Formats: sequence, structure tokens, C-alpha cells
Amino acid sequence: MSMKHSPHMTGLLNSTASLSEMDQRARDIFRHVVETYLETGEPVGSRTVSRGGVHLSPASIRNTMQDLAHLGLLSAPHTSSGRMPTHQGLRLFVDGLLEIGDIGEEARRDIEARLTGRGQTFDQALREASNLLSGLAGGAGVVMTPSFEAGVKHVEFIALSAEQALTVLVFDDGRVENRLMPLAPGMTPSVLAEASNYLNSHLKGRTLSEARVELKAELEAERQRLDEAAARLIEEGLAVWSGGDKEKRALIVRGRANLLEATQSLEDLERVRSLFEDLEQKEELIDLLDDVKDAQGVRIFIGSESKLFSLSGSAVIAAPYMVSPQKGAAKVMGAIGVIGPARLNYARIIPLVDYTARILGRLLE
Repeated sequence: MSMKHSPHMTGLLNSTASLSEMDQRARDIFRHVVETYLETGEPVGSRTVSRGGVHLSPASIRNTMQDLAHLGLLSAPHTSSGRMPTHQGLRLFVDGLLEIGDIGEEARRDIEARLTGRGQTFDQALREASNLLSGLAGGAGVVMTPSFEAGVKHVEFIALSAEQALTVLVFDDGRVENRLMPLAPGMTPSVLAEASNYLNSHLKGRTLSEARVELKAELEAERQRLDEAAARLIEEGLAVWSGGDKEKRALIVRGRANLLEATQSLEDLERVRSLFEDLEQKEELIDLLDDVKDAQGVRIFIGSESKLFSLSGSAVIAAPYMVSPQKGAAKVMGAIGVIGPARLNYARIIPLVDYTARILGRLLE
């Protein structure tokens, strides 16, 4: 089935439009619609575009906007004759047309002073970072506390009773952690010693998550040489130690009230209510921020690009904070970001999130 398009849009027939397929007129109109919508939150009409510096008749602008709507980049709310960008349109704008501003020297000084001042601990700095971003960005600030993934230097099981043991974990970075473990019936001191000796000879500086994966095959191969109870204790220990990461990490969310200020209709209110529910899903939020940790810089999720926020149609702008490569290998420790309606001020928030993440990384060095 063929669709009719204006002559100046003949290159825009793919459902996944790209900027290279648009002519200058279409780009100008698209940019103006998106920028006006991000500023006002209201659908944008052809006359508004015409008055805003696009020197074409409202009829010509209307035809182009209709073509952009056919491509899935603009949509028309039922109650308005104007157009607004879809999530696909916002993604195209952010990736190809957005001009990212500079946060300015004053904002840089303010961020640095609030995160590094008054001898505060790193945990206090994380809370301040979440508060700061929520205030400056007008959304909810969210921070994931660090996950420390140093290699394991030494492991020891110490029986506290017939049902419970204390596990002492010594890491390469000098940290020592004591964790309680339930014991299955029949765990004798010699079994605990055998499990400790096996782990100490095989871990060799691996992190707990690496050890869980890599020692699985080795355990299978050497099971006949190991006491069955010791082998079971090793497997259970590695599973608990490496899998407890999400429960140990904290999420700091600040600025929920900011999200209510952007509501202009019952539909907006319903979206915010849905977003509030999303923000309570700790494990899913941690999974989302874990994806951010794999990035080298700021990541942006708009609407359904994030499974968690697909119903509320929200956007996430987040960045990893990491230890500088000058202090050894670059190490990502956590993530920080802003969550809000899809019409966030991307040009302002992206550099804010990026700079705040850099300051947090410096504090960890």
C-alpha cells in the first residue's frame, strides 16, 4: 500500500526515519515543534511554527507536519489541532538535533561545593547529589550507591554453631567483610576447612561474580576429589555472596514532588501516579542503572526504551560515576541520573548529570 507524501518529503518513506532522509525544511519544522513542546509542554500548531521563524505558509508547514506524523515522529492529541513529538521523535531529536549547552561556571562551582564541602562522607555526598540534580533538573534525582567488585584475597569459614557459620572475606583493596551463612546438617570443622582451602587456592584474585561463573566448571570437574558437603557449601557460598549485590546496594531517590509540578491535565496526573509506582520498583531500577554502568558516558532512555518506565512514558538521563584511570584501571562504581516526564530539558540536564557523575568519581579516588 502506498502513502502520499509532499514532494519535499520523498526521502522519508521508511518507518524508522533518520535525519539524513529529511530535507532542511522538514528538519527546521521538526526542530521547532520539538523545542517549543519541550519548553511549553503544549501541542504545537502550524501558526506557532510560522510565527517562530520558519518562513513558510501555515498550510505548507501543516503538510510537512502531517508527513512527519506519518513517519511516527509527531502525534496529534485528540483535544488539540497541534502536534507533539512521539517518543520516537524525541529520540531522533536527542540523537541528531539537540544542541547541548554548557552548565556554566557558576553551576560547576555550586555542584563542586555541595558535593565536596564540610568534610561530608561519600554517602552524604551521594544524597546531596540526588537532591542537587532533582532541584536543578526539575525531575526526580536517583543515585545507585557503589558496588565494590574487588578481587577476593582470602576466605575463611568459622563455625558459630551446628546451624550457622561466619564467613570472613578479605578483598584485594583491603576490605574485610563478615557474612553469616546457614549450615546444612553434617557440616564438620574439617568440611569447613576443606571448603576454605579450595576457595583460597582457586579464587586467585577473581571477583565474587567472576568466581561464581568460572569456578562452576572447575567444581564439576573436581567434584569427585572434594567432599560432597564441602562442594555444596562452596556453591551456596558463591551464589549468596555474588547474588546479594542488589540487596546490599541502596537507591537514593529525591524530588518526587517536582514531578507533580509538571502536571497540566488528568492524563498528566495519571502518568505521574504510574511513575511514582515505577520509582518504588527497587530491583528494576537497579537493573536499569546497571545498564547505564556499561556506558562510557550519559545514557538516555525515552518511554518504552526502558521496560520499567514504558507505561508512564517517562525519560531517564543517567551516567556512570567511576574511579579515574590514572588510579589504575577505570572502574565504574555506580550510576546517577534524573527521571521525569519525556519532555525534560535534555540540553540542560545532560551536562548536569555528566558533570555531577565526574565529581562523584573524583571523590572516590
